Amino acid sequence: MKQRRLGSTGFDVSEVSLGTWEIGADWGDVAEEEGKDAVRAALDAGVNFLDTADVYGDGRSERLIREVLDERDEDPVVATKAGRRLDPHEADRYIHENLEQFVDRSRKNLGVDSLDLLQLHCPPTETYYQSETFDALADLQSAGKLDHYGVSVEKVEEGLKAIEYPGVETVQIIFNPFRQRPAERFLEAAARENVGVIVRVPLASGLLTGAIDEDTEFPENDHRNFNREGDAFDVGETFAGVPLEPGVAAVDELREHVPDMLTLPQFALRWILDFDAVSTVIPGSTSPEHIRSNVAASNARPLTHEAHGATRDVYEKYIEEHVHHRW
Repeated sequence: MKQRRLGSTGFDVSEVSLGTWEIGADWGDVAEEEGKDAVRAALDAGVNFLDTADVYGDGRSERLIREVLDERDEDPVVATKAGRRLDPHEADRYIHENLEQFVDRSRKNLGVDSLDLLQLHCPPTETYYQSETFDALADLQSAGKLDHYGVSVEKVEEGLKAIEYPGVETVQIIFNPFRQRPAERFLEAAARENVGVIVRVPLASGLLTGAIDEDTEFPENDHRNFNREGDAFDVGETFAGVPLEPGVAAVDELREHVPDMLTLPQFALRWILDFDAVSTVIPGSTSPEHIRSNVAASNARPLTHEAHGATRDVYEKYIEEHVHHRW
């Protein structure tokens, strides 16, 4: 597994890592042992960066990670997130008192004295204009409760604002062949400021696996069922904000440009990794087979200029009008 430096943190992290939303909640029913097997498979494949959040199963994802790590000798970087437990979820509630409570809860869930990396969890845009929020993160870092901090954002503009704060060392953002705007406006700025870029939703909630069509049915407790219109959280988190019909059409055309030695998901992950500013990409899965296949994208050759051009053409034809102006 190849590794890249995660901004100024000093961490060298696996190019393909593991997102653990799926083992927590909102992706249908996942048994605890199934979730732990996914983490084990990732570690066995060379993954050394795990991304979680305190709201993934109300702490379940964090707890399962701790239980697996208690079994083993590996010491991967574990990044968690905080803020979405706020109710109401409003910018003026991102204050020291609330953040410290969340941090302490995550420290307990993960069984650590200090969090490797804490990320604000897609806070309201106004939060990025509150210096006191970032002062609170710096204070928690000084108190020894977290080693590094960053943000998880919905919009390019939020990422650009966040990296104006000197303590922000990482930005997690949606970026994939169906969400290309970060390549235009964000990645270069992040590289210039030595900020680590963590790419989430790399397979557009499964759309870029090629296993979904307009007739696919999802469990009632799967966000691909209940959040297609953004009823529960930002619609951009589900299928990367792409309406299903044009998304399926785009996938069908994109398949024609996938080299024989790659699967469609590997193609999508390799497309992301071809951007040097990306530190790591965090596809989620509960299938050990899929996890191993995803990891293999790290060792694939970069895509050709023709493949990148074709991906851009597919994006402009089917996807751009639906997502480019929004995120």
